[in-house]
Amino acid sequence: MKKAKYVFVTGGVTSSLGKGIIAASLAKLLQARGYSTTIQKFDPYINVDPGTMNPYEHGECYVTNDGAETDLDLGHYERFLNIPTSQANNVTTGRIYQTVIDNEREGKYLGKTVQVIPHITDEIKRRVMLLGETGEYDVVITELGGTVGDIESLPYVEAVRQLRWELGNDDTCVIHLTLVPYLKAAGELKTKPTQHSVKGLQELGVQPDILVCRTEHKLTPEIRKKVALFCNVNRNAVIESIDVSSIYEVPLVMLKEKLDKVTLAKLRLSSKVEPNLDSWKDFLFRLSHPKSEVTIGLVGKYVELQDAYKSINEAFNHAGSVNECNVNVISIQSEALGDENAAERLAGLDGVLVAPGFGDRGIEGKISTIKYLRENNVPFFGICLGMQCAVIEYARNVLGHPSAHSIEMNPKSKYPVIDLMEGQKKVKNKGGTMRLGSYECEITKGSLAHKVYGKTTIKERHRHRYEFNNKFIKEFKDNGLVMSGINPENNLVEIIEIEEHPFFIGVQFHPELKSTVDNPHPLFVKFVKAAQEKAKSR
Repeated sequence: MKKAKYVFVTGGVTSSLGKGIIAASLAKLLQARGYSTTIQKFDPYINVDPGTMNPYEHGECYVTNDGAETDLDLGHYERFLNIPTSQANNVTTGRIYQTVIDNEREGKYLGKTVQVIPHITDEIKRRVMLLGETGEYDVVITELGGTVGDIESLPYVEAVRQLRWELGNDDTCVIHLTLVPYLKAAGELKTKPTQHSVKGLQELGVQPDILVCRTEHKLTPEIRKKVALFCNVNRNAVIESIDVSSIYEVPLVMLKEKLDKVTLAKLRLSSKVEPNLDSWKDFLFRLSHPKSEVTIGLVGKYVELQDAYKSINEAFNHAGSVNECNVNVISIQSEALGDENAAERLAGLDGVLVAPGFGDRGIEGKISTIKYLRENNVPFFGICLGMQCAVIEYARNVLGHPSAHSIEMNPKSKYPVIDLMEGQKKVKNKGGTMRLGSYECEITKGSLAHKVYGKTTIKERHRHRYEFNNKFIKEFKDNGLVMSGINPENNLVEIIEIEEHPFFIGVQFHPELKSTVDNPHPLFVKFVKAAQEKAKSR
């Protein structure tokens, strides 16, 4: 069985420096060198998972195949490595404390006073080691959320300190991501924030092995020497992470900076083969050298925060590269749309994606959007609530039921075309109780969905409580709405479409969660293709 090595990625000075991207880039390079690598994220918040958080709080909630509601950084891990993550890849303080308290109630610590040290730190260490003990991985990269100095991060840093002592220096490596800001007035880069950040780590008993320095300007040899000297790391362990136009350029920047080689040397691992990143470079070339352009509207209620629809935006990047097309995504607040202004606001778009979400805020704007797209033959793609809004719009304006709605928005609707799933009706707790994870879908031959996927059986990831009300299936079918995807286990409608429309499809699942650089999702690829056709026809 393989003995895993452990890499820890910490952050200092400020949040949002990109620990997840650095961790994913390093993992990509190690993977390209022949090492089986996985990444896990430890988040210091007390929520058990981000499933009950508003996207404005924490960005999108990423869902894994096994139904875990996780941090959006797991999306980066999957998009870079092209391998699925799981429940074990994301751990929160809430989950740690919940486990320790459950153990205490069961009597596992009988007679002992339960404390942060050793009980909380022991549970953190156990979680860190879980993936490594499977024997599947050569290297396990653990990203620690938060910033060094945060009170809530202290138990994680202490757990890292203990693990380094227990496992030995050759089996562990600490990478500290920090900021080297540029002061325009002084005309120079400043290393003092980095020095203070490293000092904070050292005071907690952890000496970083490698410093990755985020910067807007190139680090001079003098700056690198100064950082290495005063932060007590080798000169070659000061890595420049300069701002780039796309996150997908970061692995190539890290390769040039030799982050992978320095890490492997620290772990006493050979460099094996030179990494073959030809397909990655091809993807980047197509992404940065498009032959056409489309403008796609993203209609949602969280559009003010870029991370709220992170996976959707990245799926458009993947699909754009395949089609050699620059996908210009225009975010549109659904609350600002209605029947009276939809034509004006949506005119000139080559396609519109109506985004997922919860609650009734902005719902009428989504419905008005879909009405305009359906009547004007503009490519439409609806995800989760976006699909449900398409069903409501069709019921109101084609079937002639103006009061049709979802039970979520109007529990007293006479035409509840979207209903609460049967298995959800007795659920009271909100956390982790939705229909989550990967489920099978059977696709009708000859349908648009069949042409998109090229097969009749697929598996996609879900996150919802409400579903198409099967009591209305016949009425919809008789009036031209096609249910082209059905879950074989419980007959839930997974895909709806309109045959005579150039491209009109809604899906109950979240295809954006399975789109990667190596495997762009076919629904996004075909949607962008349809948008290209629309652009040509103008």
